[in-house]
Amino acid sequence: MKHTVRSSVISGTGLLLAVCLFIATIVLANTALTTWRIDLTQNKLFTLSKGTINILNNLEEPVQLDFYFSQKAMNDFPLLANYGIRVRDMLEELATHAHGKLILNIIEPETFSEAEDQAVASGLRTVSVSANSDRVYFGLVGTNSTDDEKVIPFFQTNRESALEYDLTKLIYNLAYPDKRIVGVYSQLPIIGKKGDQTAPTWTIINALKEFFEIINLNENIDALNQKIDVLMLVHPKKLNTETLYAIDQYLLKGGKAIIFLDPLAEQDRTQPDAASPSVMPILYSYLDEILEKWGLKISKGKIAVDINAAMRVQASGPRGPQEIDYLPWLRLTEKNFNSEDFSTSELNVLHMGTVGAIENIEGEEIKVEVTPLIQTSKQSTKLERDLILFQRDPSVILNNFKSDEKNLLIAARIKGKVQTVFPDGLPVDENKEQLMDDDFINEGNINVILVSDTDILADHFWIRKQDMLGVSVPQPISNNGDFVINSIENLSGSTDLISLRGRGKYSRPFVRVETIRKQAESEFREREKELQVALQETENEIRKLQQEQGNEKSYLLNNKLTAEIEKFRNERLATRKELRSVQHDLRKNIEKLGSQLRFINIGLIPLLITLLALIIGIYRANKRI
Repeated sequence: MKHTVRSSVISGTGLLLAVCLFIATIVLANTALTTWRIDLTQNKLFTLSKGTINILNNLEEPVQLDFYFSQKAMNDFPLLANYGIRVRDMLEELATHAHGKLILNIIEPETFSEAEDQAVASGLRTVSVSANSDRVYFGLVGTNSTDDEKVIPFFQTNRESALEYDLTKLIYNLAYPDKRIVGVYSQLPIIGKKGDQTAPTWTIINALKEFFEIINLNENIDALNQKIDVLMLVHPKKLNTETLYAIDQYLLKGGKAIIFLDPLAEQDRTQPDAASPSVMPILYSYLDEILEKWGLKISKGKIAVDINAAMRVQASGPRGPQEIDYLPWLRLTEKNFNSEDFSTSELNVLHMGTVGAIENIEGEEIKVEVTPLIQTSKQSTKLERDLILFQRDPSVILNNFKSDEKNLLIAARIKGKVQTVFPDGLPVDENKEQLMDDDFINEGNINVILVSDTDILADHFWIRKQDMLGVSVPQPISNNGDFVINSIENLSGSTDLISLRGRGKYSRPFVRVETIRKQAESEFREREKELQVALQETENEIRKLQQEQGNEKSYLLNNKLTAEIEKFRNERLATRKELRSVQHDLRKNIEKLGSQLRFINIGLIPLLITLLALIIGIYRANKRI
């Protein structure tokens, strides 16, 4: 008897302790362990990059993020809702690492509510996920302490791989709101010429002015010593020593740059020297002294061509005008771009002309880290520049093509420690005193995007002018402008931001939910078909009656047809009511399934673990007795 009572007491005590342990576990998980996370996804999709964490740790002023997420309205579309949950989880992860400097508000705006008014006022876009559902919000509004505002109008699923980058960039731009400064040094009339109406500013510069402050370095190269966030160097040739020295030191001291070189710049209008009219003017750009320090070169006498990317053009032939592949002009598509680098990851098409190939110097090792951004297909080769320059017949150029069966590098991100071109400082004439900057350095880490083409910037390669109400409006026909803006925006951010890379996509289909949705949609479609047939029959009867009436102006319908129309209207109302009922049942089923999944994930598994521990504890206690 005593043994039975004792066992019962132990069992009861064990059960009570197990219940208390279960409750304590749940409370602890929801309070003290909120920052604990384990990322079990294949590509660590929810693990923040080191660069992102560094930016969050260095936030000095608070940043507020208002995430507008119509989760209930998305329940009918699990894939979109699932992506919304991922965005929300990523935002919560960012807030966790920001040490209170990132204020996150998750808002589900109701129709005609104040929250909806705020979302609309901030420029958020809405979509209708179905014909019978409310419009949904799925965007982000960020503000800083000075009321600067950055917005993601709607999270596009095709940018899922760039989610961390887009969110981190928005936070960074709010934390450092001052407009970045881009210094442009060009030997093409890209910024236009003062007082010359025939040389207007190129569209690419006007596009950049929307995002950055532009400084013309041609007028004052010494401005490089000032706070230039990014140097845009276009078609340099015959640089004087002072300019080359300024560029060299700027790069070595950590200055970011995007450099456009070209073996044949089609926009270079340099005329032959009057004293030597037979001598061809220099139409190529070069930066040999600096590139040699990197172990790289771009051949001045070779043009990279790709038979798979050759642009189709109209040309005159023996049989008249014809369409033909013009090898020197390239139409590059997604397969030519680096999908993991944010300068090129979201591009669809680029138009380029007479491009060069970035190569290592023969017999020398590449001294920098080279990340390909744009490259040709393997059906490529290099043709002589003079052939392209003097041959006007595209078919002749085409006949000279023979593939080298290898990719040619057209644009690359270049990083690493390199040596100066001027180990002894700035050279000067004998009559001048030798100068040496107080902060002169012999080596440093560079961060550059190198592009072997300048024609990518020219208007006619990516812009078509469209007349709207007497105003000429540029309309992009390719992503040339996006590439330049993306690259400069990326370079102008912190090193941490530049270091971010694209992630894989997170796809976790809910088979049961999808089955329920498809079944309901099938019912919708069947009823809609029936309704359309009834409508068509009624319209046919109306037309028949009108034909019988001939030229009579009276369109009064007989009682029979009127009754049929009334019957149809009632049927339509009943069908709509039925469709709403089916949709309501769909939502109920999805919510029910969601509740079940939440219970399994949050409650059932801890409960099973606790019960297992209890059983083991009782078993061991009885065994000891």
